[in-house]
Amino acid sequence: MLVITRISLIFAARIKYKAMSVTRLKRKNRKDKAKAARRRTDLKVQNFKPVAKAVDIEKIKEEFKAKAKK
Repeated sequence: MLVITRISLIFAARIKYKAMSVTRLKRKNRKDKAKAARRRTDLKVQNFKPVAKAVDIEKIKEEFKAKAKK
């Protein structure tokens, strides 16, 4: 009788532990995905290059000359 009680206690403990571990793994999975998403966005920000627009330098020089004449 004593042996059966010990086995049933061990079995009950395993079921309880397994349920908790699954919950913990789900939480860890969410945290890992969030961490990876933050890392991806940080790398995108670091590697961002602004769009180079075609600038007409001669036109800008003329505008400065026109302002200076006024």
